[in-house]
Amino acid sequence: MAAESPAFTLTLPVLPLDDEVVLPGMVVPLDLSDAEVRAAVEAAQAAARSEPGKPKVLLVPRVDGTYARTGVLGTVEQVGRLADGDPGALIRGRSRVRIGAGTTGPGAALWVEGAGVEEGVPEPLPGQVAELVKEYKALATSWLRKRGAWQVVDRVQAIDDVSALADNSGYSPFLSTEQKLELLETADPVARLRLAAQQLRDHLAEQEVAETIAKDVQEGVDKQQREFLLRRQLEAVRKELRELNGENSKDAAEESDDYRARVEAADLPEKVREAALKEVDKLERASDQSPEGSWIRTWLDTVLEMPWNERTDDSASAYDIRGARAVLDAEHAGLEDVKERITEYLAVRKRRADRGLGVVGGRRGGAVLALVGPPGVGKTSLGESVAHAMGRKFVRVALGGVRDEAEIRGHRRTYVGALPGRIVRAVKEAGSMNPVILLDEIDKVGSDFRGDPAAALLEVLDPAQNHTFRDHYLEVELDLSDVVFLATANVLEAIPEALADRMEIVRLDGYTEDEKVVIARDHLLPRQLERAGLDRDEVTLEESALRKLAGEYTREAGVRTLERSIARLLRKVAARHELGERELPFTVTDGDLRDLIGRPHHVPESAQDPAERRTAVPGVATGLAVTGAGGDVLYVEASLADPETGAAGLTLTGQLGDVMKESAQIALSFLRSHGAELELPVADLRDRGVHIHFPAGAVPKDGPSAGITMTTALASLLSGRLVRTDVAMTGEVSLTGRVLPIGGVKQKLLAAHRAGVTTVIIPKRNEPDLDDVPAEVLDKLDVHTVTDVRQVLELALAPAEDGVEPAVPVAA
Repeated sequence: MAAESPAFTLTLPVLPLDDEVVLPGMVVPLDLSDAEVRAAVEAAQAAARSEPGKPKVLLVPRVDGTYARTGVLGTVEQVGRLADGDPGALIRGRSRVRIGAGTTGPGAALWVEGAGVEEGVPEPLPGQVAELVKEYKALATSWLRKRGAWQVVDRVQAIDDVSALADNSGYSPFLSTEQKLELLETADPVARLRLAAQQLRDHLAEQEVAETIAKDVQEGVDKQQREFLLRRQLEAVRKELRELNGENSKDAAEESDDYRARVEAADLPEKVREAALKEVDKLERASDQSPEGSWIRTWLDTVLEMPWNERTDDSASAYDIRGARAVLDAEHAGLEDVKERITEYLAVRKRRADRGLGVVGGRRGGAVLALVGPPGVGKTSLGESVAHAMGRKFVRVALGGVRDEAEIRGHRRTYVGALPGRIVRAVKEAGSMNPVILLDEIDKVGSDFRGDPAAALLEVLDPAQNHTFRDHYLEVELDLSDVVFLATANVLEAIPEALADRMEIVRLDGYTEDEKVVIARDHLLPRQLERAGLDRDEVTLEESALRKLAGEYTREAGVRTLERSIARLLRKVAARHELGERELPFTVTDGDLRDLIGRPHHVPESAQDPAERRTAVPGVATGLAVTGAGGDVLYVEASLADPETGAAGLTLTGQLGDVMKESAQIALSFLRSHGAELELPVADLRDRGVHIHFPAGAVPKDGPSAGITMTTALASLLSGRLVRTDVAMTGEVSLTGRVLPIGGVKQKLLAAHRAGVTTVIIPKRNEPDLDDVPAEVLDKLDVHTVTDVRQVLELALAPAEDGVEPAVPVAA
């Protein structure tokens, strides 16, 4: 065991070290320009004159004006000048000293009494201490090698004393004053070495993390610099290629758009601008090879092309209500209901503008109308007329067969090939935020596993919501409250109820014959003359020819087939002229139609030979129905089976729906229970099979409105009285014989008028619906309103003296 150093007591001048710590074994230069340092050195030199040896001072750390409790005995090795030329002293730390009380001494320095600190380490070193020494030397060597201090490595490896090895860490520049002070005040050499090893270990760990971060940063910087260099080289190559090919380098540079400048210069709403600038930030961080960059560019292009603050100023005619109505009348004949609705909208819009109420609650004065009617009545072309009357842009969106919800609301832009929905594309195409958008064939929208487009239209067509419409692609609010939406449909029942509830329904039930003649003369004929290459003075169609075309060659609610017939007629005239068979000018009369385009296809029953009419035998009645193509006449045939060949019961044919089958059962039950009252042989209904057939068996039929027609056909069959040829009827029948109201009165009366029927029977409760029927149609029809089946039979059946014997029963 090595003997411990004996304790000693000294009186020494204090040399304070501000925020600095010197450990035993360290050699430090001190600047004598400092008054306290100079006073301590001079005092030590004065004391050394009377004592052997080098001048001694007490090096005491002073932190924030407070002296440490432990100092270091130091000897002044040399006094001279430092490297910068200032006076200095070289002092070597010798041993630790506990600071005692103050005392007096020569010079201006502060003198204190100090007691030496006993230090001792067993010899030889225990195993744990030896391992600690080895570990510390390894840590110190690793740190010194990183700094390139190879000479110092050998010096550290040569130190075997535990205390000296621990104090040698005082040279470490990474230690703070507090850490060095902790080493100074730790008297036990092993504990001090353990503390120094831990401090060095922590520093190496921090240095490793810092080096990793620095390496990553440097690699990123190198990559960016390399990418920048390559891009500059690529631009230089492209520039050379453009110059070689004679391209304008300035135009090519303009093609590389600065999206940030474009976004800041664009007139965008504030929220849209914020969203666009965020995407620009992402684009600037993304590389050209990243797929996200192309998505962002496409999205920014779409946003910048949208007319966010562009609105078409309504034309003078839009605020001149009479002028707007004149435009509608000039471009469309008839359709009074929809013209009145558009006129009302324009009038309200004008009054709102006059009172500064253009925007109320964030919503503008748009409109959502649904034009429901059969094909060919002008629903689609009416949208263009509305836009013309208002001076707005017109866009047509075809919805027929659309089954993907994304077609309406757009795709999420993370998908490949993502696009905004049709509504956004329509606004973009129009170039304004207040166009007239026609949603064509909205009743043909379907749904499947890709979603329900009709449900996606709920927000678009809701005036309370569409001012904040969000497309999945844009993901920013789009104000659609100033758009005039016109939806077209053939069948109202095919539109989902929730969607139909958001639209104002305007029915277009078809044209009268007089309206068709006017449309053909003023619109269809001039257009087809131009398409056939004929001048107006070369071919003339008399009104009688147009009327016959509308009445006998085409029987429809609209005028589409009528236009085809006119086109075919003009082609025949042009062809015969080119063949030299006919000279121009030529006037077409009703007598020329058969020679040019063949026989009529729809001859009224009243114009046929009485023996050839469908109602020439008992058991046949004429009804009225509504189809997807408008109103139509519907014949009902009834027969009784031979009791020997057919079983009793009811047989129905003609592709009938459940409601129509139930109506037939009700008609049969009514006649069975009230047959005696009506003087009908009801026994035949009990014992013989009854067969009711609706011709045109390939066409599905349903609805309750054929109830009185089936009852009349059965009554005619049983009584042997014919049903009047000029009578058509519609109405639901109850078990008690009441005639209940039905729908589609206007379309049914127009169909009766087209078919040449002069007398129509409708339910009494449908009498208010006659107000919607054109006056010229009502003038030519004798309309009877009834409440009971008995009234129907009195009106529809021919008198008994004019009837015939009951028909011979046929097998059902």
